[in-house]
Amino acid sequence: MATKALFNSVVNWFIKQRIDQIENFIKNPIETQNGVLFSQLFHGENTDYGKIHGFSSISSYNDFKERVPVVAYEDFEPFIERARKGEKDVFWPGQIKQFAKSSGTTNAKSKFIPISDESLAECHFKAGKDLLSIYANNHPDNTLFLNKNLRLGGSAELYQDFNTKFGDLSAIMIENLPFWVEITTTPSKKTSLMSEWESKLKAIVSEVRNEDVGSLTGVPSWMLVLLQRILADTGQGSISELWPNLEVFFHGGISFKPYREQYRNIIGKDINYYEIYNASEGFFGIQDQSGSDEMLLMLDYGIFYEFIPMDRFDPNNLQAIPLEEVEIGKNYAIVITTNGGLWRYLIGDTVKFTSLNPFRIKISGRTKHYINAFGEELMIDNVEAALEKACEATQAAVSDYTGAPVFMKDGKGGAHEWIFEFCHAPSDMDLFTDVFDNHLKSINSDYEAKRYNNMTLNRPIIHAAKPRLFYTWMSERGKLGGQNKVPRLSNDREYIEPLLKLNLAD
Repeated sequence: MATKALFNSVVNWFIKQRIDQIENFIKNPIETQNGVLFSQLFHGENTDYGKIHGFSSISSYNDFKERVPVVAYEDFEPFIERARKGEKDVFWPGQIKQFAKSSGTTNAKSKFIPISDESLAECHFKAGKDLLSIYANNHPDNTLFLNKNLRLGGSAELYQDFNTKFGDLSAIMIENLPFWVEITTTPSKKTSLMSEWESKLKAIVSEVRNEDVGSLTGVPSWMLVLLQRILADTGQGSISELWPNLEVFFHGGISFKPYREQYRNIIGKDINYYEIYNASEGFFGIQDQSGSDEMLLMLDYGIFYEFIPMDRFDPNNLQAIPLEEVEIGKNYAIVITTNGGLWRYLIGDTVKFTSLNPFRIKISGRTKHYINAFGEELMIDNVEAALEKACEATQAAVSDYTGAPVFMKDGKGGAHEWIFEFCHAPSDMDLFTDVFDNHLKSINSDYEAKRYNNMTLNRPIIHAAKPRLFYTWMSERGKLGGQNKVPRLSNDREYIEPLLKLNLAD
């Protein structure tokens, strides 16, 4: 009892200290961000990249904006390749020894994101502690620290290449976690780092079925696959029968909206759900209010934020604005400068601000994942909202989906074509289509204009996928596992064509 009391005392002290720090950057957001920027410039001034762009004589944000270009991965890759080969002081002081390998969902080419000691400790690990602090502060009667956290990361190992290592971010983090995290986490490091997905699932089920799990952490789609396997293996009616102390799911990577009802059913009781916004490039946002669908933009992780309004997004002339100039409700592409050595780097995600005091955000999509073949500017957040309404109206539940344009041909109007994999089929597919279509009209005026009298866009074409279609497709592409995502939207037919073909195959 004395040990438990001491542990709780230490935890509560840490939580209070960190909550005070979070409240400080909430009160002083612009000052906090300016401090981050000039700290990064100081660290980078003697690197090759810093010398090229004159970091040492930058004295204002405008200087920074004028001298340092906004870059995509392809622009920055030559510097990353030099660092991967062991060169020091390329874009961050010293040698970067670890790189997170990520193909993302927009490009088949692998990306190698630098992970410095500072970004690992002051961003990724700090965010993990903050997530627990915020949750515990919001739920003082929690028992989170008395039970295990079930983590589901990517299927990856760390590989040696040149003088550096690379692998999934989750593999890098697991490799570097302090011992006390391993004690409170399941499955083991050995199992978590297994590469072959099916073997890994079996090993995880075997390890975790007899644990007392109090929290889950992972991507909703893949975690659902794991929980379904656990129920099939144990014969339990619900996850809460197996783990009665389960109280929260920390989730990220994709929207939770299509999965909320499925989780309520499989868990068998109401638990808390907290969204996080992280990527290989950094950890950006944490849901700080219970029951909310907004995330607090974390301003003291060594990341300086800029934003490009999507209505002015021009790949040949990327013009960003600072945090103090953003507006509520507009779509922005995110540009980051980090303590991992990324300078004005376009990560490919888009967000909307829901609050400016404090700065809270929702993920709205990807700069390359949208449908705008006819000027309709359809983003992922539009689709998720319409999908939620269609499912409610028809008692349906969707596990995966993708959409693409049908281009005009032979004088016929265009359309949007969708493949939805249902775990509960709609009671009426025509009603599902109408509700989906009408809600898109109600929340997206550009879509509504293009749908008017079917002049440009016809009624959506919706296909029901056969069971495990997306799982099979991802498997064929070598993309099974916790950090791989199904592309939700595309402005061409790159993804939907092979899926349609696979859906018709025996």
